[in-house]
Amino acid sequence: MTAAPAPAPAPALQHFAKGHGAENDFVILPDPDGRLVLSADDVIRLCHRRSGLGADGVLRAVRSTAIVEAASMADSAEWFMDYRNADGTHGAMCGNGIRLLARYLVDAGHCAPGPLAIATRAGTRHVHVPARSPDYRGPVSVMMGRPALPGPDDIEVTVGRRRWPAVHVDMGNPHAVAFVDDLAHAADLRTAPTVTPAHAYPHGVTVEFVTVLDPRHLALRVHERGVGETRACGTGACAAVAALQARDAPSAFAGDYTVDAPGGRLHVHVRPDGEMELTGPAAIIAQGALALPSAHDGPASVPVAHEKATA
Repeated sequence: MTAAPAPAPAPALQHFAKGHGAENDFVILPDPDGRLVLSADDVIRLCHRRSGLGADGVLRAVRSTAIVEAASMADSAEWFMDYRNADGTHGAMCGNGIRLLARYLVDAGHCAPGPLAIATRAGTRHVHVPARSPDYRGPVSVMMGRPALPGPDDIEVTVGRRRWPAVHVDMGNPHAVAFVDDLAHAADLRTAPTVTPAHAYPHGVTVEFVTVLDPRHLALRVHERGVGETRACGTGACAAVAALQARDAPSAFAGDYTVDAPGGRLHVHVRPDGEMELTGPAAIIAQGALALPSAHDGPASVPVAHEKATA
């Protein structure tokens, strides 16, 4: 009689946390030593809204000394944000994601509250998590850098029969910002809006539809590349403010702006030198353990495809 084959070993369990910033939600995977090999399929499964945990993206928290991508930033930033979009692609920067990751690192005891530097594929970003006080659970802020407006000037966004001119804003990731009369004109955003000329965004683009409620108060909806419509977008809020400057009032740009998204309110403070600070809610809502069938202990250095999408 032939013996039955031994059952396959169960996949190892991986700790996770789930949270959101203005309902822009993420799965956080702590991986301090950079041992987790996370496939695109793993990310897609985790982010699926029916068969997974459900999220707009995955944030892998790795010490900068443990990953080649962050080695040059290790002296100034202990932790690196390895951001993946819901479709499994790598992202350079995520304004709500980095604020949530900072909240997690403080809550988990990896970092002290207060100022915190985190490395990203777009460079080091400086975050502030409120100190342990009555407002400890208050908003988290991040310095987002200065926006760039690389052009070209003939960008257009199309949804159905409607077409709008748009502004190309780079916040560490590319955005096309279109000002509209009514956010409902963006339709259901189940599919990506058409953006032309195609050569302006060879790796795709996040599109913001923005209405101006008053000179320093905006409302927006976002279709994020690699994700779809999201409830909020941190880099998108900053891009919307930058596009407003380009359109209306560059001489009076510094100061405070409010940006309302379907998932909540974000605040953008613009310094006189043009650097932007993003502030908003960041909450950890669940923690647990999960199985990643294709994940395993591996080398700390994993080849990374060209950054194609981000939040």
